[in-house]
Amino acid sequence: MRLIVLYLIGLVFGIGISISGMANPAKVLNFFDVAGTWDPSLIFVMGGALVTTFIGYRFVLKRPAPLMEGTFHLPTKTDLDARLIGGSAVFGIGWGISGFCPGGALPALGTGNLNVIAFVVSLVAGMAAARYAQNMTGPAQPARA
Repeated sequence: MRLIVLYLIGLVFGIGISISGMANPAKVLNFFDVAGTWDPSLIFVMGGALVTTFIGYRFVLKRPAPLMEGTFHLPTKTDLDARLIGGSAVFGIGWGISGFCPGGALPALGTGNLNVIAFVVSLVAGMAAARYAQNMTGPAQPARA
Protein backbone atom coordinates (compact mmCIF):
# COMPACT_ATOMS: atom_id res chain seq x y z
CA MET A 1 0.00 0.00 0.00
CA ARG A 2 2.83 2.39 0.88
CA LEU A 3 4.39 1.95 -2.56
CA ILE A 4 1.08 2.75 -4.26
CA VAL A 5 0.66 5.92 -2.17
CA LEU A 6 4.24 7.00 -2.96
CA TYR A 7 3.63 6.37 -6.66
CA LEU A 8 0.43 8.44 -6.61
CA ILE A 9 2.18 11.30 -4.78
CA GLY A 10 4.96 11.28 -7.39
CA LEU A 11 2.41 11.13 -10.20
CA VAL A 12 0.49 14.14 -8.88
CA PHE A 13 3.77 16.04 -8.41
CA GLY A 14 4.95 15.20 -11.94
CA ILE A 15 1.64 16.18 -13.50
CA GLY A 16 1.62 19.44 -11.54
CA ILE A 17 5.20 20.26 -12.58
CA SER A 18 4.33 19.52 -16.21
CA ILE A 19 1.06 21.48 -16.28
CA SER A 20 2.63 24.47 -14.52
CA GLY A 21 5.44 24.75 -17.06
CA MET A 22 8.23 24.12 -14.55
CA ALA A 23 9.47 21.23 -16.72
CA ASN A 24 9.77 23.51 -19.75
CA PRO A 25 13.27 25.06 -19.71
CA ALA A 26 12.27 27.84 -22.14
CA LYS A 27 9.51 28.99 -19.77
CA VAL A 28 11.85 28.84 -16.78
CA LEU A 29 14.60 30.74 -18.60
CA ASN A 30 12.06 33.42 -19.63
CA PHE A 31 11.10 33.72 -15.97
CA PHE A 32 14.71 34.55 -15.12
CA ASP A 33 15.10 36.99 -18.06
CA VAL A 34 13.71 40.06 -16.29
CA ALA A 35 15.42 42.45 -18.73
CA GLY A 36 14.19 40.66 -21.85
CA THR A 37 11.32 38.26 -22.50
CA TRP A 38 10.27 38.04 -18.85
CA ASP A 39 7.42 35.61 -18.14
CA PRO A 40 6.15 36.22 -14.58
CA SER A 41 3.64 33.33 -14.65
CA LEU A 42 5.89 31.04 -12.61
CA ILE A 43 5.54 33.43 -9.67
CA PHE A 44 1.97 32.14 -9.35
CA VAL A 45 3.17 28.53 -9.42
CA MET A 46 5.72 29.21 -6.69
CA GLY A 47 3.24 31.31 -4.71
CA GLY A 48 0.63 28.55 -4.93
CA ALA A 49 3.16 26.02 -3.69
CA LEU A 50 4.14 28.32 -0.83
CA VAL A 51 0.54 28.89 0.28
CA THR A 52 -0.27 25.17 0.01
CA THR A 53 2.81 24.26 2.06
CA PHE A 54 2.11 26.94 4.67
CA ILE A 55 -1.46 25.73 5.20
CA GLY A 56 -0.60 22.04 4.86
CA TYR A 57 2.12 22.16 7.51
CA ARG A 58 -0.33 23.71 9.97
CA PHE A 59 -2.63 20.68 9.62
CA VAL A 60 -0.04 17.95 9.27
CA LEU A 61 2.21 18.98 12.16
CA LYS A 62 -0.75 18.89 14.56
CA ARG A 63 -0.75 15.11 14.15
CA PRO A 64 1.37 13.03 16.54
CA ALA A 65 3.10 11.29 13.58
CA PRO A 66 2.85 11.00 9.79
CA LEU A 67 0.40 8.45 8.39
CA MET A 68 3.06 6.14 6.95
CA GLU A 69 6.06 6.81 9.17
CA GLY A 70 6.81 6.54 12.87
CA THR A 71 7.98 10.12 13.30
CA PHE A 72 8.36 13.40 11.46
CA HIS A 73 11.81 14.04 9.98
CA LEU A 74 12.17 17.81 10.14
CA PRO A 75 15.41 19.77 9.82
CA THR A 76 16.95 20.91 13.08
CA LYS A 77 19.82 22.98 11.73
CA THR A 78 19.02 26.69 11.65
CA ASP A 79 22.36 28.41 11.00
CA LEU A 80 23.58 29.59 7.62
CA ASP A 81 26.96 28.13 6.74
CA ALA A 82 29.22 28.07 3.69
CA ARG A 83 27.90 24.67 2.52
CA LEU A 84 24.29 25.88 2.53
CA ILE A 85 25.03 29.19 0.84
CA GLY A 86 27.42 27.62 -1.68
CA GLY A 87 25.01 24.81 -2.50
CA SER A 88 22.18 27.28 -2.95
CA ALA A 89 24.32 29.38 -5.26
CA VAL A 90 25.35 26.37 -7.37
CA PHE A 91 21.70 25.25 -7.56
CA GLY A 92 20.53 28.71 -8.66
CA ILE A 93 23.29 29.10 -11.23
CA GLY A 94 22.59 25.66 -12.67
CA TRP A 95 18.85 26.35 -12.79
CA GLY A 96 19.44 29.71 -14.50
CA ILE A 97 21.83 28.25 -17.09
CA SER A 98 19.92 25.09 -17.96
CA GLY A 99 16.31 25.99 -17.17
CA PHE A 100 15.97 22.75 -15.21
CA CYS A 101 15.84 22.05 -11.52
CA PRO A 102 15.73 18.46 -10.24
CA GLY A 103 12.01 18.74 -9.48
CA GLY A 104 11.23 19.70 -13.06
CA ALA A 105 13.82 17.54 -14.79
CA LEU A 106 12.81 14.19 -13.30
CA PRO A 107 9.22 14.29 -14.59
CA ALA A 108 10.55 15.63 -17.92
CA LEU A 109 12.68 12.48 -18.32
CA GLY A 110 9.55 10.85 -19.68
CA THR A 111 9.77 13.05 -22.77
CA GLY A 112 13.01 11.36 -23.85
CA ASN A 113 14.51 14.78 -24.66
CA LEU A 114 18.31 14.48 -24.87
CA ASN A 115 18.77 17.81 -23.05
CA VAL A 116 16.81 16.48 -20.08
CA ILE A 117 18.76 13.23 -20.07
CA ALA A 118 22.07 15.12 -20.23
CA PHE A 119 20.95 17.35 -17.34
CA VAL A 120 19.94 14.41 -15.13
CA VAL A 121 23.17 12.51 -15.93
CA SER A 122 25.14 15.67 -15.06
CA LEU A 123 23.09 16.09 -11.89
CA VAL A 124 23.87 12.55 -10.75
CA ALA A 125 27.54 12.95 -11.67
CA GLY A 126 27.71 16.21 -9.71
CA MET A 127 26.10 14.57 -6.69
CA ALA A 128 28.62 11.72 -6.87
CA ALA A 129 31.54 14.16 -7.22
CA ALA A 130 30.31 16.18 -4.24
CA ARG A 131 29.96 13.04 -2.13
CA TYR A 132 33.44 11.90 -3.17
CA ALA A 133 34.93 15.31 -2.31
CA GLN A 134 33.11 15.30 1.02
CA ASN A 135 34.48 11.86 1.85
CA MET A 136 37.99 12.99 0.92
CA THR A 137 37.84 16.01 3.25
CA GLY A 138 36.54 14.05 6.23
CA PRO A 139 33.22 13.26 7.82
CA ALA A 140 30.42 15.80 7.73
CA GLN A 141 29.95 17.90 10.83
CA PRO A 142 26.94 16.89 12.94
CA ALA A 143 23.95 19.19 12.63
CA ARG A 144 23.46 21.54 15.55
CA ALA A 145 19.99 21.94 16.93
